[in-house]
Amino acid sequence: MLQILLSALVAVACAGLVYLAMAARVVKQYERGVLFRLGRVTGEVRSPGLTLVIPFVDRLHKVNMQIVTLPVPAQEGITRDNVTVRVDAVVYFRVVDAASALVKVEDYRFAVSQMAQTSLRSIIGKSDLDDLLSNREQLNQGLELMIDSPAVGWGIQVDRVEIKDVSLPDTMKRSMARQAEADRERRARIINADAELQASRKLAEAAEQMSETPAALQLRLLQTIVAVAAEKNSTLVLPFPVELLRFLERAQLPVPDGQAGTRSG
Repeated sequence: MLQILLSALVAVACAGLVYLAMAARVVKQYERGVLFRLGRVTGEVRSPGLTLVIPFVDRLHKVNMQIVTLPVPAQEGITRDNVTVRVDAVVYFRVVDAASALVKVEDYRFAVSQMAQTSLRSIIGKSDLDDLLSNREQLNQGLELMIDSPAVGWGIQVDRVEIKDVSLPDTMKRSMARQAEADRERRARIINADAELQASRKLAEAAEQMSETPAALQLRLLQTIVAVAAEKNSTLVLPFPVELLRFLERAQLPVPDGQAGTRSG
C-alpha cells in the first residue's frame, strides 16, 4: 500500500513538473508578453520575468520594445520642378502598446515600411530639388509627421526619420556643375570690376592732389627711380614728362612765308 502511495506521489510530482515546464515562460527585459486565451487577449501585458500560462489554452506572444532601425528603400520620383531623383531614408520607431501592435495590424514592421515608402514618394512630389538638397531638416519633420499619424493607432511611436541620400541623374549633375562654375566666374568678374573701380577712384584722387602740387609729382618720380635702381638693373628707364613736350610744342615759332618759299625753291 505504501509503495502504491509513493508511486502515485512520484507520478503526481512528475506530472506537476511537466505541467510547470509547459506553463513557464520567460519574458526578457526588452520584451512584453501579450496573452491570448482561446483567441482573445486576456489580462494585462506581461512584464519581464517568469510568467505562467495554461498549456494548450493560452498562447503568449512576445513583442520587442526596442527601437527598430528600418531602412527605407530608395524611391524614384519627380520633384515639383520636374527633376527625376532617387531618395532613400531611415526610420527609427518603437512599440509603445504591445497589444495594439499585435491586434490592430497584421505585421507592424511591414506596415511601417510601406507607409514610409508612400510618404517618401509624396514628399518628393511636393518638394523642389533645392529643398531636398539643402532643407532636409524640415522635410524630415514633415516625413515623420506623415508616418507617425497612422502609426499611433497601431501602438507605434516614430522617434525620428532621416533622409540619407539624394541621387541625381548624370545630366543634372553636369548642369549643376556648369551652373556653379558660371556663378563663381560671375562673382570673380564682379570682384575684379569692383577692385578696378576702387583703384581708379584712388588714382583719380592722387592725380588731382599731384596736379595741385607739382613738386609731389617730381618726388614721386624720384622715388620710382630709387626703387628701380635698388634692383641693380643695368638699364635705367626715366619717364619723360608730358608737360615738357607740351611746353616745347607751344614754344615753336611759326616759319615766315618767304623763307618757306625759298627753302622749297
